[in-house]
Amino acid sequence: MGKLAEIKTKENTASVEDFINSIPDETKRQDSFRILELMQKASGETAKMWGASMIGFGNKIYKSPTSGREVAWFKMGFAPRKANLSFHLLNLKQHAAALEKLGKHKTGEGCLYINKLADVNLTVLEEIINATAKNEH
Repeated sequence: MGKLAEIKTKENTASVEDFINSIPDETKRQDSFRILELMQKASGETAKMWGASMIGFGNKIYKSPTSGREVAWFKMGFAPRKANLSFHLLNLKQHAAALEKLGKHKTGEGCLYINKLADVNLTVLEEIINATAKNEH
């Protein structure tokens, strides 16, 4: 087992509810509470703050296939950003078929970005979240 690398964004004891309640945009705040509910139900884990603005569920050690570096991170999570809602769901490629039916979104390396829940098919999003929670990779 390699040495666990120190990263800046770490799990902390800040209140997830207080953080979400501090979001000035009403739609983003309501969407965040809905996502919190979906991810908590799917993962069976209690939400934790990671850094100042990320909400994570569960813990996992990830190993980089290129560097061998290991980091402690969450199994899945999200961040209500100013520009969009950022979902951190590893292995997005496995959700290619579902993503085609999701609605208005963008993807990045392990991230799914949507502006608001009203832009997407919530049933499809819930399927992606549930599949991510079941998958340990």
